[in-house]
Amino acid sequence: MTDQHTAETDAETAAQPVAYWTGLAHEATIAFIRAEQAALGFTQPQYWLLRNLSPHDISPDGHGMTLAELHDAMRTYLRREDDLAAEAEVLLGRGWLTRDGDGRLWITDEGEAARARLKEHTPRIRDLIHAGIDDADYATTVRVLQRMIRNTGGTPAT
Repeated sequence: MTDQHTAETDAETAAQPVAYWTGLAHEATIAFIRAEQAALGFTQPQYWLLRNLSPHDISPDGHGMTLAELHDAMRTYLRREDDLAAEAEVLLGRGWLTRDGDGRLWITDEGEAARARLKEHTPRIRDLIHAGIDDADYATTVRVLQRMIRNTGGTPAT
């Protein structure tokens, strides 16, 4: 890290509970990302819907998906308060999605253009979150967290 630490300070820091700090970091970063996106006129779940339906992003095949399929695809990062049905209705109203007779949602050309525009803000938001943290420290932190996940019987996402 770029800050100077004494052995005592490092020892005190190392004794602190990881679950407390990872929980605070998770809540703070999610709140920050969502506030940045809201200032740009969209929500994080709306962006995820577009990404999961885009053949140029997460969608494996570019085919439409039902809300249940989208919910399943996003299960590891959706929050309890996220309402995909309500978010999809907003995107349908904007013309960024369409719904077919089987209830599948499809991204429109306008939705694809919006997804690409929204994605342009990702590096700036990342830079704000990572300010003062060099890539080597960040990589070390991620590797340490992955190891803790394995140590506790979990499987780090790839």
